[in-house]
Amino acid sequence: MSENQLRKLSMVVGEKLKANGQWITCAESCTGGGIAKAITDIAGSSAYFDRGFVTYSNTAKHELLGVAEDTLAAHGAVSEEVVREMAQGALHAARANVALSVSGIAGPDGGSAEKPVGTVWFGFAERSGRVLARKMHFAGDRDAVRLQATIFALQTALDEFL
Repeated sequence: MSENQLRKLSMVVGEKLKANGQWITCAESCTGGGIAKAITDIAGSSAYFDRGFVTYSNTAKHELLGVAEDTLAAHGAVSEEVVREMAQGALHAARANVALSVSGIAGPDGGSAEKPVGTVWFGFAERSGRVLARKMHFAGDRDAVRLQATIFALQTALDEFL
């Protein structure tokens, strides 16, 4: 998917949020704010996006989103358990209707046999209490992994929550 297609996806997400009177937030690690940028690239996004969180370190995940230190120690930042807590923490902190989170290994370094480069976990939470997590593995360089993660997060939010 190209940057132009990402823009179109962001517009559709924004239109749905606005039509439903919903607010979205995001808690990002490996995407470094790319999801928030994609959302706010659309004029009028202040009608459905108030704030997002770039929590690159474990300390930031704990302090800003309330991810338990025990969860981080037991499972690592790139895990289902952590992205679930990130999404729930962002939902609460931003008082949004829908939250998405992402934590992964964009590379080129940092991978392991258990969690190779391109491994990305996503979390989604909504006010009803529903929480969803998905794991993906993306190919390509750092930029490609981050772009694919941004697209996947927005498309899944659209398909599952909007």
